[in-house]
Amino acid sequence: MKRNVKRLFSILLVLVIGLITACSNSNQSSESASGEGGNEKKLTIALTVGTLANPFFLSMSKGVEEAGKELGAEVIVESAEYDLAKQTSQIENFITKKVDIILLNAVDTKGIAAAVQQAKAEGIPVIAVDTNAEGGVDATVTSDNYQAGKLAGEYVVEQLGGKGNIAIIDGPPVSAVTDRIKGFEDVIKDSEIKVVAKQNGEGNREKALTVMESILQANPSGTIDAVFAINDPEAIGVEIAQEQAGRKDEFFIVGVDGAPEATEAMAKDGSTFTATSAQSPSDMVKKAVEIGMKVKNGEDVEELIKVPVELVTQESLDSYKGW
Repeated sequence: MKRNVKRLFSILLVLVIGLITACSNSNQSSESASGEGGNEKKLTIALTVGTLANPFFLSMSKGVEEAGKELGAEVIVESAEYDLAKQTSQIENFITKKVDIILLNAVDTKGIAAAVQQAKAEGIPVIAVDTNAEGGVDATVTSDNYQAGKLAGEYVVEQLGGKGNIAIIDGPPVSAVTDRIKGFEDVIKDSEIKVVAKQNGEGNREKALTVMESILQANPSGTIDAVFAINDPEAIGVEIAQEQAGRKDEFFIVGVDGAPEATEAMAKDGSTFTATSAQSPSDMVKKAVEIGMKVKNGEDVEELIKVPVELVTQESLDSYKGW
């Protein structure tokens, strides 16, 4: 009898210990899973752009915020103010913060190479946006900037009947700008259109205004028929200089971007800002986020993704959806 009781007690003791051990292991697994989930690093997407003073890049920043929200990601947006040293420092800070993806709108295509190499060395995907960048970026997502210049050039040639004098307001030393200039110049080279001035407006209204004032002083009234500016802020600066010089009836202006401020200017009575090759910065940066996620997940991507542009004129403003 005593032997049977002892045997039964031993069996019960083994069962109880087993049950306690199982519960303990279950709790530990649950805590471990909870700890891993709780400590999981949130996806971080960083974007650095030329300047947030440009509505184009402001639209781009809103686009990346929207893309980040859909992914549940933290988003960091920095404005480099077209300063290479500042943008380099921003990328170094992104690396220190161990961001997951860097979206780069380079202020200097060649100059930013070393910073890109640093990020790549740390295993961070770098996607160039709007303009390419050297140093080994994983992909470049950009508007078809050559097409943008080409459409503007075709418009100028058509409006001038293939002959006349024009000025070109250039911009920062990045591929987006050089591609626009090349597209424009390739179109007009076979015409009788002569470029009487070509100066750097640095991509902003104030500098373009100053540059255009200088061009107008050097070229008497009646000697300029059109102006091509590499973006809309420059085009608006050109129009302001034109108004201040009292030369509104002399020439028309063509820009690139399709920015809200440009379409507003074009819609005004008597505006000489007559056309712009329109981009979609928000769609462009969302595409860049998509490509960046693919790179992060080890998927193959195309090296260059071009987003088409469209020419918007004063006559077609009503059908333009805008940014």
